Amino acid sequence: MTPGGNASTSLTVRNDSDIVEAYTLEVVGDCAAWATVEPARVSLYPGTSETVTIRLAPPRSPDVRAGDVPLAVRVLPAEHPDSVTVPETTVHIEAFHELRTEMQPHRRRGWLRGRYRLAVRNEGNTPAQVAFTPEQRGEELRFGFTPAELALEPGESAETRLRVRIGKPVWFGKPVVWPFTVRATDTAAAEEAERPGALVRPPLEAEFVQIPIFPKWLLAVLAALIALIVAWFALVRPAVRSAAKQAADEVVQPRPTPGGGQNGQSPDAGTGKSNGSQPGGGSTTSPGGGGPDGTSGGAGQQSSTTIDVQTSGGATKTGTYVVPKGKIFGITDIVVANFQGDEGVLTINFGDRKITTIALETFRNQDYHWVTPIKIPEDATVTMNVNCAKPGTPATGQQATQCHEVLNVSGVLSDVAR
Repeated sequence: MTPGGNASTSLTVRNDSDIVEAYTLEVVGDCAAWATVEPARVSLYPGTSETVTIRLAPPRSPDVRAGDVPLAVRVLPAEHPDSVTVPETTVHIEAFHELRTEMQPHRRRGWLRGRYRLAVRNEGNTPAQVAFTPEQRGEELRFGFTPAELALEPGESAETRLRVRIGKPVWFGKPVVWPFTVRATDTAAAEEAERPGALVRPPLEAEFVQIPIFPKWLLAVLAALIALIVAWFALVRPAVRSAAKQAADEVVQPRPTPGGGQNGQSPDAGTGKSNGSQPGGGSTTSPGGGGPDGTSGGAGQQSSTTIDVQTSGGATKTGTYVVPKGKIFGITDIVVANFQGDEGVLTINFGDRKITTIALETFRNQDYHWVTPIKIPEDATVTMNVNCAKPGTPATGQQATQCHEVLNVSGVLSDVAR
C-alpha cells in the first residue's frame, strides 16, 4: 500500500469452546501505530464466528520504511486468557521519494563570487542519492558544489556548499543582479518523477548581486584629485618656482651703494652710527674714510669677488682677497655658502677687523648686508679662515673628503683721491 493512503483487511474470529466467550483484538508489532481493529471486542456463542475489519493508514513519513512489514493481531479470550492467539500477515509498503531543501542566504553580494548553503532532508521512506542541478538563463555564472552529491537515509539531513562565480568584473556603475535556480534531485526517484501525479518540488531560487569594483563616490574623488594635480602643474608650481628664483636672485645680486654724500661716501658714513644690521659690533664708520687718505675719488663701479676655500678635516686654511692699489673697496653684501653641511668654524675679516665668526654646522647659506658700506683701503685684505672639523655630506649622499666653503663679497670699487 502507499504511505499516506488507507487500506483494510479482515480477520474472522470463531468460538470453538462450549461457553459464551468474549474476545479482545489488538494490533501488535510495527503496524500498531497506524492500524486499528473494528470492532475491538466481540462476544460469540459456542460454535459461532464473526469477521472484524483491520484498517491500515500508514503516514507519509520517513519513519514508515518501504518494504514488507509484518501485521499481527492479538486475540485474547476473556474466559480462557491462556488460549490467546496472534495471527500474522504481511503488509507491503510502497516506496515514495521526497526531499525538503532550503538555501541560505537567498541573496549574496560580491565582486566576483558568492557562497551559499543548501540544507537537504530526506523526507522519503527509502535511501536517497541527491544530486544538484543549477540553472541560469545565460552562461555568465559558474557553479560548484561541495560535496557534489549527498547520500541520505530516510529522515537524515545534510548540507552542501555552493560557490557561484562570474568571470568578468563590473568596474563602475550600478550593481548587476544575476538570478539562478538550483534543483535537488533524488537520482533513485528519477523514473518515479516522470510518472503522472508524481510530486515534483519546485527548484530553489536565489540571486547573486555583483557590485562594482569602484563605488560611485570614488569617481568624484578621482576627478577632484586630477583637477588638483592639473592646477598644481599649470598654476601653483610655476608661481612657486618663479618666487623661489626671484628670492635667490635677490640674495645673490649685490646691492648698489647709496649715492650722495661728500667725497663719494654714503650720507650715513660720516655720522659714525650703525643701522643695526651690521654683524661683528663696533662702529660702522669705514676705516680710512672721511680723510685725504681714506676717501674715494669718484662714484666708483660695482664689483664682486669670490673666495673659495677647500681644506681637509682637522686642518685650517685661509682664503684672501687683496684690494688693488689705488682703490677703496666699499663692501655692502656678503654671501657665505656651506653647501656640503661641513662642521667647524668660519671667520671673516675685513683688514684687521673681524666681521663675524660662524659655526659651520649652523647654516648652509648665510648672507649679510649693510646700508653704509664697510670700506677696505688699498692693499688691505678680505679673508675667510676655515677650521674644518668634519667634512659634510652633499646632495649626492656620499660624504665629502674635504670641507668646502665659498665667500662672495660685493660692493663698490672706487679710486683713491690723490
